[in-house]
Amino acid sequence: MNPLIQKQNFLSSPLRMVIGGQHKDASDGARLSVVDPSTGAEFTTLPAGGAEDADAAVKAARNCFESPAWQKMKPVTRQRLINKLADLIEEHAEELADLESIDGGKPRGIARASDVASVIDVFRYFAGWATKLTGETLDVSVPRMPDGEFFAYTSKQPVGVVVGITPWNFPISMAAWKIAPALAAGCTIVLKPAEDTSVTALRLAELALEAGFPEGAVNVVTGRGSEVGAALVAHPDVDKVSFTGSVATGQAIGRAAMDTMKRVTLELGGKSPVIVMPDADLDWAVTGAAMAIFFNQGQTCTAGSRLYVHKSIEAEFMARLTEQAKALKIGAAYEDGVFFGPMISESHAQKVSKYIEVGDAEGVTFTLRGQRLDREGFFVSPTIMSGTHQDMQVVQEEIFGPVLAASTFETEEEAIKLANGTQFGLAGSIWTKDIRAGHQMSAKIQAGIVWINCHNLFDPNLPFGGVGLSGVGRDLGKSAVEANLEQKSVLLRLE
Repeated sequence: MNPLIQKQNFLSSPLRMVIGGQHKDASDGARLSVVDPSTGAEFTTLPAGGAEDADAAVKAARNCFESPAWQKMKPVTRQRLINKLADLIEEHAEELADLESIDGGKPRGIARASDVASVIDVFRYFAGWATKLTGETLDVSVPRMPDGEFFAYTSKQPVGVVVGITPWNFPISMAAWKIAPALAAGCTIVLKPAEDTSVTALRLAELALEAGFPEGAVNVVTGRGSEVGAALVAHPDVDKVSFTGSVATGQAIGRAAMDTMKRVTLELGGKSPVIVMPDADLDWAVTGAAMAIFFNQGQTCTAGSRLYVHKSIEAEFMARLTEQAKALKIGAAYEDGVFFGPMISESHAQKVSKYIEVGDAEGVTFTLRGQRLDREGFFVSPTIMSGTHQDMQVVQEEIFGPVLAASTFETEEEAIKLANGTQFGLAGSIWTKDIRAGHQMSAKIQAGIVWINCHNLFDPNLPFGGVGLSGVGRDLGKSAVEANLEQKSVLLRLE
């Protein structure tokens, strides 16, 4: 049994949704099993919400949004509330790291040092935006009124009720990415976390109430996406949907949102290239490429799952990369010093294993062949495939696991063509000592974010999102706040 579970008071009683400031079971009493990926054992259950629960949450968010208390709340008060929530997250950081580790199989040390720490930064960053929302005055030349005098300006107003739908791979981080900018913009929110990883979202909702947010400002509804998620997207009183997840689900959400012209932000899949130039610092580049694909067991939308190495350094680079992969400590999320934990579920472990078989059938060379580990939990060890080419499934399709497809290039133009050779466009990285060349190449990479001599680094002030099948809109940064605002133009005739 996972030893972290026994010390969690939050898990000692049945978990319930947070709707309108109240703890709620599903309207029909249904519940979902929640499994610890490190052991494969159930450790709690969640309410399996449905359409009735979605409606209740949206009504709670709408009532709060339209209430005098929320409408008349000063920006500085909203800023203080968000900062108070950040303080409470920091105060409960150890507990939240344990819950994140149990729920998603994330190594506990990484959950604390990376995920929870970044969440605190995200809330504090967006707290500052609450007092910095501005319009502008405009000079106008109104047609057919040449002799009139006019005053024109724009204002920014919150879009209203926001629905945030988050994935299972970074539960608490993605919850923060949805909640914080919505609150900073003056919106209220209904969060629907992934059914595999809802625990930290429910705890965040409790902390929001403790911070002093009005009832209904932050609501969390749990359940299956096909039921409660679909009901939230279709709800006529929802003004904006922010989704992070698969391409197919994002496309369905986009189509459904258009029925009522909801605003949408869709951060979807990726198949990110890692380009290693011949002059790259091999120490940095080898470690960077390993972390790009094996961080979070490859269960990352920006995972550097396509590696393009200059032919002149291929042999040394691949040998060193393979040794690093073999040296990764694999283990249960609660074990000390573990970097590489389990897949999220049995079904996902099977999916990743199937792609290893697909690579075999497509004729790749295995520098390192991963396999299911003979232990409890959902473990699949790292895989490195070399000799891949662009039309292979393992190159074109997002695997979302620790499977790297590697090949070589000889010219910069060839590297750019290979990097842009999928329907995705989320991220990519370039490894070179020639910074000028790195900048020039980054302009040609079709992606929402390009790293130079680094990979998988994020900052609250850095907009994040993709092009092509990787999505629409941006999370983080000023862009995330503006995605929760509507711009209004006002024209006043003075004489």
